[in-house]
Amino acid sequence: MNSDEKLPVTVARTAAALIIGSELLSGKVREENLHALSGTLRAIGVELKRVIICPDESAIIAGDLQDLLAGHDVVFTSGGLGPTHDDVTVMGVCQALGVKAETSASMLFIIEKIYGKNTTDNHRLMATIPSGARLIDTGGWPLIVADRVWLLPGIPELFKSKLAEVRRHLRGPNPIHSKVLKISVEEAYVKQHLDQVVHRHSEVEIGSYPKWLHPEYKTAITLDSRSLSSLLLAYQELKGLVFEHLVNDEE
Repeated sequence: MNSDEKLPVTVARTAAALIIGSELLSGKVREENLHALSGTLRAIGVELKRVIICPDESAIIAGDLQDLLAGHDVVFTSGGLGPTHDDVTVMGVCQALGVKAETSASMLFIIEKIYGKNTTDNHRLMATIPSGARLIDTGGWPLIVADRVWLLPGIPELFKSKLAEVRRHLRGPNPIHSKVLKISVEEAYVKQHLDQVVHRHSEVEIGSYPKWLHPEYKTAITLDSRSLSSLLLAYQELKGLVFEHLVNDEE
């Protein structure tokens, strides 16, 4: 196991997330981590392409991880890293990657430092990580990276605290640029213009989002692209086509 706070930056174009927790599927707990993750990844130029929410069952975790790893550069997990019977994320990751679990001496040291004389064998269970996994020092509980799987805790406060290290150690191949147009009519009235721009600018991802109850505008049109020049061309063209309905834009 390699513990190194100076790990090289990983470059990834696409990401997926596996949100783990039977309590989320039953409605006992509200999911709060996905929005923070998606915003972080977008800011560093990584596209979050798919999300799965699954129960605390290691076989299902393993199967979902294998599916996600097959189509994405990196996968983030959320939840299931505690010491109780339903914390089986590490086991699922091991099954997905075909590796064994091992006790990390570095993790064990941190746990015993945190809990001191009150450390129990149950606490020590949290030092179990996939064999060969790396640890990223976060100044407290480390971030575990097993191959292309980034294991994050499920508690929202802890999850969000790890995202700073994600920003430090992961980035996209180039930034994702964005623009927004806000218009005063429903999207159906500008569909023809949208279709034209979408057809002519394949490098630009264009989204249209109704704002039924907003007092100032009825539709927000977003444009995203890794190519700034392509984005600006599409933006100016669409802006000209919907100009009579324009409420405001970013300029």
